[in-house]
Amino acid sequence: MKTGYSLVAAMALMLAAHPAAAASASADRYPEKPIRIVVGFTPGGGPDITARFIAQKLGESWKQPVVVDNRPGAGGTIAAKTVAGANPDGYTLLSVSSAHAVAPAIYDKLPYDTLRDFTGITLTASGPTLLIVSPALAVKTAGDLIALAKSRPGQFNYSSAGVGSGTHFAGELFKSMAAIDVVHIPFKGIPEALAETMTGRVQFFFSPFASAIGLVKDGKARAIAVTGAKRMAQVPDIPTVTETGLKGYTWDFWYGLLVPAKTPRAVVAKLNQEITRVLNEPDLRQRWAPLGVEPTPGSSEQFNKLVAAEIAAFTKLARASNIKAN
Repeated sequence: MKTGYSLVAAMALMLAAHPAAAASASADRYPEKPIRIVVGFTPGGGPDITARFIAQKLGESWKQPVVVDNRPGAGGTIAAKTVAGANPDGYTLLSVSSAHAVAPAIYDKLPYDTLRDFTGITLTASGPTLLIVSPALAVKTAGDLIALAKSRPGQFNYSSAGVGSGTHFAGELFKSMAAIDVVHIPFKGIPEALAETMTGRVQFFFSPFASAIGLVKDGKARAIAVTGAKRMAQVPDIPTVTETGLKGYTWDFWYGLLVPAKTPRAVVAKLNQEITRVLNEPDLRQRWAPLGVEPTPGSSEQFNKLVAAEIAAFTKLARASNIKAN
């Protein structure tokens, strides 16, 4: 007993003296208990659906419960604050959307530092929006919409799911690049923004694919363009904005997973490796196709660079368009 105790004590002292060795040992045993993925939005949206799929697969492979914890509010910042203050041991993850990079561009003060307090695990998915117009509007392409808006300065409106939302930024970028005088009308969410576009009270809206595609197929809304760099396999007959009137315009929503910044690198690497394996499963593209997104795994460093670049781009656009959170 004494010899065994001495050996354990010696190993503990060695690990304490060599933090890298301790982190490696911790990663070797990881995960030893349940994992929580915090989502800053209500169930059913992209950050929630992608997180739940990943949680299920991780739970199956690691034989540990992986629980999704929805904490909606303030554009995802409530959830981000929760994870920023969590123990950096790899057992508390944050599922984010593009809104994570929007927040520092529109809020004067956040209860965390978006770049300093988190590190990326991986980008998980991305996809374009649909440019939706009222069925009563006599336009068939993005070019038609721009031309008509220019002929009626100040008379056209576009809807969004709220000030500072991704749909708002998509509209402001379009407005800026097309040099058109249109008015932003914010609503409580995507359903309301879509409804107002369908009735013709507003003229256009950049909608997430999954929210609008059913209405488009039923003829209740008209999609005249997709905002990605290429056409979507789900709707190959709908051209891109660049193809039909505004070269260089692209807008993609994205989703990803983060952990607190001081999480051991070896644990981050293990999470990245396993989640990348899940995202590369052969049937995943087909399963996520109805969402209008495709799996886009990458390295932790690549995701960190994306978040930094998006913050810079959103900040520039927010200042030019005077976008501030209410």
